[in-house]
Amino acid sequence: MRFDIMTLFPQFVEGVLGESIIGRAQKSGAITVNTYNIRDYSKDKHHRVDDTPYGGGRGMLMMAPPIYDCYEDIVAKSDPEAKRHVIYMSPRGKVFTQEKAKELAGYDQLIILCGHYEGVDVRVIEEIVDEEVSIGDFVLTGGELPACIVTDAVARLVDGVLADPECYEKESISSGLVEYPQYTRPFEFHGKCVPEVLISGHHKNIEKWRTEAAIEETKRLRPDLLEK
Repeated sequence: MRFDIMTLFPQFVEGVLGESIIGRAQKSGAITVNTYNIRDYSKDKHHRVDDTPYGGGRGMLMMAPPIYDCYEDIVAKSDPEAKRHVIYMSPRGKVFTQEKAKELAGYDQLIILCGHYEGVDVRVIEEIVDEEVSIGDFVLTGGELPACIVTDAVARLVDGVLADPECYEKESISSGLVEYPQYTRPFEFHGKCVPEVLISGHHKNIEKWRTEAAIEETKRLRPDLLEK
């Protein structure tokens, strides 16, 4: 799967997505992550990409032409047969969920626009964006961090990124519940021991315990999931 991220801060994105599992997935070829500096598409001699909004108001707004030209360059370098989807990271979009991550993982190519300052000229959103997506009901200084979050969540669902589909199929949220408590060595830590069932070797009993524990943890931490 291919991810193309349009941003004013490509080094930020590359730093986050170049590490750990997502970084290794890029090296293995399971996914491709490209970053594009929107400033490179500005025709202004100072590479200006923002201006004051019509009608007044505080702050600056990202201009449409550099973003559109960046998008056109990405499309020109893309497989014309690819199933493509364009996202704008925006606090006014629908809140990102695991179900949305699964949906987005069904595309061949995901193009993500990162806004900055006070946002983006709406005309370019209307022109190129398929969907606005938010990571929560709060406002950040830019769309780079949300773009990294979406890329990470979607990429780990792509074949070859994780060792086994079970790595994400039975974890928190994916199953509809939060994950059951996990333990590793040492057996005793600060007077608290690992539940005996987990060292019993009886796989049916272990699965039963994990299911019941997940339900209890969901009641305690995320009762809203049970309501759904």
